Amino acid sequence: MSSSHVLTLTCPDRPGIVHAVCAALLEVGGNIVENAQFGDVDTSTFCMRTVFDADTEDPTVITAAIRRHLADPGASLRVRSTGHRPRILVMVSKYDHCLVDLLYRWRSGSVPVELSAVVSNHDDCRGLVESHGITYHHLPVTAATKAIQEGAVLQLVNDMGIELVVLARYMQILSNDLCSRLAGRAINIHHSFLPGFKGARPYHQAHDRGVKLVGATAHFVTADLDEGPIIDQDVVRVDHAHTVEQLTSLGQDVERMVLSRAVRLWAEDRILLVGHKTVVFP
Repeated sequence: MSSSHVLTLTCPDRPGIVHAVCAALLEVGGNIVENAQFGDVDTSTFCMRTVFDADTEDPTVITAAIRRHLADPGASLRVRSTGHRPRILVMVSKYDHCLVDLLYRWRSGSVPVELSAVVSNHDDCRGLVESHGITYHHLPVTAATKAIQEGAVLQLVNDMGIELVVLARYMQILSNDLCSRLAGRAINIHHSFLPGFKGARPYHQAHDRGVKLVGATAHFVTADLDEGPIIDQDVVRVDHAHTVEQLTSLGQDVERMVLSRAVRLWAEDRILLVGHKTVVFP
């Protein structure tokens, strides 16, 4: 009985990469179901995502075969079962619109993850989270306790085997150390006014300046605040007649859609990091 897997690969571009991967898959009884590939000319990087059936259920056997045929020790390669549901931890403050959307999509199965826990520096969302049977960790933070609080977050990530941390409008800036430890494993969402309208009340600032678009950007977390590799973006048109409240509501709608898409894309291994940008396969 065959098993379904997905592989992702990034490596220096050269002739023969696809041939090597296909030869390895043939060796393990593989049959390709879906394939996407891209050569980034700016960095000379080859990117590939392949869904396939194989005679073995063991990803390590497939990985070993691909590495043997590829003969490129520097290649970034991952093979996993398509049935794997990665464990995620959501961080939130008081705004719950992104959290509510993720909870719904997790329960409905439209975002294929295991939502394992929620961390917050406030207690406002406890009832919502616990009503879904998910553990809620209230970890307050101040400037004096930031290192201790982030240490507790990292301990949860390690103890629970968390594969992705999702900042669902978590209104705290992560330290450089935590950003480094979660590199490539943390996604954030912010309104697309940045860097034009930083700080508090961005929608009030946008209203005062007469914006014509509101939107959101989902990106990987880095030490450069809100400047990590972009995963997904969207906008909606507005005009002079929209109130601050309407701008805020429209902006929050876009934020939750963009964040949920980014998490789904990540969970399905459709995002490959290439330098400071991403390749996102549809």
